Amino acid sequence: MRLATFNILHGRSLRDGEVDLDRLAGAVRSLDADVLGLQEVDRDQQRSHGADLTALAAEAMGAPEHRFIATLAGAPGLWSAATGESQPQSAMYGIALLSRYPVRSWRAISLPALRGQVPVVFPGAPGPTLVRDEPRAAVVAVVDAPEGPLTVVATHLTFIPGWNTVQLKRLVRLVRDQPRPLVVMGDLNLEGDQPARATRMRALATASTYPVSEPDRQLDHILGSGPVRPRTDGASLDLGLSDHRALAVDVAVGRVDGLPARWRSR
Repeated sequence: MRLATFNILHGRSLRDGEVDLDRLAGAVRSLDADVLGLQEVDRDQQRSHGADLTALAAEAMGAPEHRFIATLAGAPGLWSAATGESQPQSAMYGIALLSRYPVRSWRAISLPALRGQVPVVFPGAPGPTLVRDEPRAAVVAVVDAPEGPLTVVATHLTFIPGWNTVQLKRLVRLVRDQPRPLVVMGDLNLEGDQPARATRMRALATASTYPVSEPDRQLDHILGSGPVRPRTDGASLDLGLSDHRALAVDVAVGRVDGLPARWRSR
């Protein structure tokens, strides 16, 4: 089965600054993912033509199972928090998880956010900038894959250094009761092997994903625990939109022959 994660920047391309829904659908279709995590997803936003981007992606990839979790409600610049199972009725922005396979159960998880403004030093800036964190969440699905059940967690963590690690560790603790094997994927805003070290999970795909044109760091990750392993090297894909590349990998799920002991025990 193929897993993929993609921060879609609400479907906007940096090449022309436009949100083209056909281009977004084509990009999702080209991924050919069986399970796909999306970040920076709009629903009913004017900037993305009022579309439900989760439904559009689900149709493009042929995914009858999908969930959108709003983290913010309202229009850009006028956001309000919207995290959790109780979803707003207004325009929204958040994350999504889509599956071609049946899903046994769904769960939404709110992650801790820092209160107030905090100083962050951005690359190239002469000094720190005060920023306000936004709500963060995760969506969990127990997928009935052909090779056996697989728990998939999709999320988008904060860009605030240190706090993203706190969120990731909290998330892993909150899903420790979910069936194994387990996959955590998304834009974690952590570079290199930091997510694997923080979670003691294995990286299923290693490739630079940001910035899209000439990526020099990996912010998007697919991590595995238990009997799940990559069948192929992970791929970082420029799909003609967003400021991130998509990350995809083909995996084997279950206690397959030849699975190393280190994959069975973690």
